Amino acid sequence: MVTVAVRIGLALVRGGILGAIGRHNCNYRIKNGKKRVTGKYDAVFFHGRGLNIGRNCRVRDEELQVDVKVIEEIVLGSKGFFDDQRLVSDVRTKGTADYVTQVDIQVQRWLKEKLEEKYPWIQFMGEEKDNSDLDFGRPLWIVDPVDGTTNLLHDYKQSAVSIGLWDGRGIRIGVVYLPFLNEFFWAKEGEGAFLNGSRISVSENKTLEESLIAIGTSPYYKENAERIFDMSKRLFMKCQDIRRGGSAAIDMVYVACGRLDGYFEMNLNPWDYSGAYLIVKEAGGLVAEFDGSPVQFHKKSHLIVSNGHIWNEMQMEINI
Repeated sequence: MVTVAVRIGLALVRGGILGAIGRHNCNYRIKNGKKRVTGKYDAVFFHGRGLNIGRNCRVRDEELQVDVKVIEEIVLGSKGFFDDQRLVSDVRTKGTADYVTQVDIQVQRWLKEKLEEKYPWIQFMGEEKDNSDLDFGRPLWIVDPVDGTTNLLHDYKQSAVSIGLWDGRGIRIGVVYLPFLNEFFWAKEGEGAFLNGSRISVSENKTLEESLIAIGTSPYYKENAERIFDMSKRLFMKCQDIRRGGSAAIDMVYVACGRLDGYFEMNLNPWDYSGAYLIVKEAGGLVAEFDGSPVQFHKKSHLIVSNGHIWNEMQMEINI
């Protein structure tokens, strides 16, 4: 059973999101997936794009009992779907350069079913489902079943499963699984970041001149191509070299373990970055919006990710 105590914060209405402020006597008690309301709280909920976003919500540490080993077992169980070429070849188009395969569908179904079996009180946000009924004042999984679907279609073996656990105020656990490389990255708040059981950390490179940078091309938004490639060119002229991997989650965990020194991309969805965000942070890196503001996990983001040393230098080149 989980108790979520919601306390009043500062209500900000911005970015086209309408705010509603209310004082209520309430705690959420969730048992066997059912919600009961008791106690007192002051609450501010924002209603934007169908999401209910509770600000300054907290979940007691002892009551969010999630075992990373359990998550690892569930996520590793998805590998067979990636190896099934029948599922890979069953594909439909969602939009410009945006595809979904039966691998995406089956992996998400698997993760949802298994996570709900173990943790029925935790909501599920998935790329391949309607997320309009979610309440960000309560815990939820933020899931991308296949980050790098276009790579998967071309047998370019750079795809990942990404899961972040939001607890009402931030990401508490992050996991990213690379099935073709058998690499499992994970982090838990305050406990460090790990790859297959070994602790990882970001690189010590202090300048762009000695750094390898990954870029994101935001392929669903080709109207931004000129701006994106201008930014990429400026970074390329200052750094050692650039890479384009095609998976935000992979680029971010590569920063976390020192294979890359930085990465940027526009128009990322929460499921693209939520799993890797905490892994980068716990490895000693920095993730923030282009303008330096904190990441908001309920909306699209333009992110700069770095080892921490070169973040400001990256921002200077990107924001010209």
